[in-house]
Amino acid sequence: MAGLSDTGLAKFVARASRAIKLRGTVNVLVTRSSELRSLNRRFRDKDQSTDVLSFPPGPCFVNGLAGDIAISADIAKQNARRLGHSAAQEIKVLALHGLLHLVGYDHESDQGVMAGKERQLRRSLGLPLGLIERSGQTEMLTKKPPAKAAGGGARSTRATRSR
Repeated sequence: MAGLSDTGLAKFVARASRAIKLRGTVNVLVTRSSELRSLNRRFRDKDQSTDVLSFPPGPCFVNGLAGDIAISADIAKQNARRLGHSAAQEIKVLALHGLLHLVGYDHESDQGVMAGKERQLRRSLGLPLGLIERSGQTEMLTKKPPAKAAGGGARSTRATRSR
């Protein structure tokens, strides 16, 4: 990804992990939308692409692993262009969102707790508008009712790995 090296992303993930007190190794895969669609279908039974998926470790696989995050480079580039910031910043926004899921936050059921934490961290880490804030703005701008957690329009960002 232009403007963001593997080392730069690893440093950001380490810094954000410290800020949210997430211990352990986080693996981040930045790949094509088709791969995210495949993962979304396999682990969430949703046959659609998505921007970010988080995979907490299974109970047998903890050994220092905090979890895995998969990010769509294609969607990150589109979002960045649409929102007027760099693709590198967008990857960081998506990584932060995924990290919050690894800690246990769930914006689909926590009445705004994750949104507040994401907003605070985004500001302290120097990131543009966060994922949850964007979806709220989009819903307000289009005057649509909020998307249901398991339903159509919203992009969910959490998946559970089954082994």
